[in-house]
Formats: sequence, structure tokens, C-alpha cells
Amino acid sequence: MSTPESRLEAMGISLPPPNAAVANYVPFVISGRQIFISGQISNGPDGLVKGRLGETMDLAEGQEAAKLCAINLIAQMKAAIGSLARVERIVKLGGFVNAAPDFVEIPQVINGCSDLMVEVFGDAGRHARSAVACPVLPLGVAVEIDAVVTYFD
Repeated sequence: MSTPESRLEAMGISLPPPNAAVANYVPFVISGRQIFISGQISNGPDGLVKGRLGETMDLAEGQEAAKLCAINLIAQMKAAIGSLARVERIVKLGGFVNAAPDFVEIPQVINGCSDLMVEVFGDAGRHARSAVACPVLPLGVAVEIDAVVTYFD
């Protein structure tokens, strides 16, 4: 039987250690059967992915940055509940893109995260979503995404 962990492995994705909080907040909060995951930034094995879409980065680079956010969100899910097989649903993603004023492909950037959630969790990865542009994000990163997830007891 295919599991989220086996699908990640088949895609060649290894989960990093979950990112620690960098200010006065926690990486996630569990309330009932929901996990509220703090914004995860475009941070990968080679460090922070910084830049502004439509200025120093193109759409494909933004989508890759959003995919890094997805990987970091999944790492937080695993830290919160132990096994990704316990994820019942990705309920909502909130996407923020560091974008030039005339860059309008914000939803397409966040698809880099959304697409991976569906690949890893199947129909349970389909979610509600917001995608907004920002003039700057923390640490100068390109993308930040938060999530609400439900899980099985």
C-alpha cells in the first residue's frame, strides 16, 4: 500500500528536520484534531531561497521555492503527529509571495506547494487556499506558506 512517506521516497524527497521558530511563536499548534502550522519559508538544503518574483526570479523559480515550503510544512506535520499516514486532510494553505508590483502570477507560484500536497496525500491533499503578493517577506525569502491540517487519532 502506498503511503505519503513512500510517495515522498519515490519522488526522491527526504524530509529535513523541522524548522525551529525564529521569533516569539511555535512551529505548530494542535487543537482538537487540527494542526495549525506556522508559515514555512523557502528554505532548502542549499539555504534560503531569496528574491522577488518578477524582478530577480521567474515563475519556475518561484514554484520551486513554494515546493520547498511544502516540504517544510510536511516536515512539521511529521513532527506534530509522527506518521504522515495520520494526515486526514490538508484543509487550507495560506501563500505569500515576495513579488514585484506588476507580477500577477501569484496563484501559479503557490501551485508549487499545492501540487506537491496532492502528489503526496492524493485527494486528501486538495485544499482551500489563499495566495497573496507581499512587497517583502521575512529574511528576504521568496515564498512563505502556512497550513491547517486535520489528522486521524
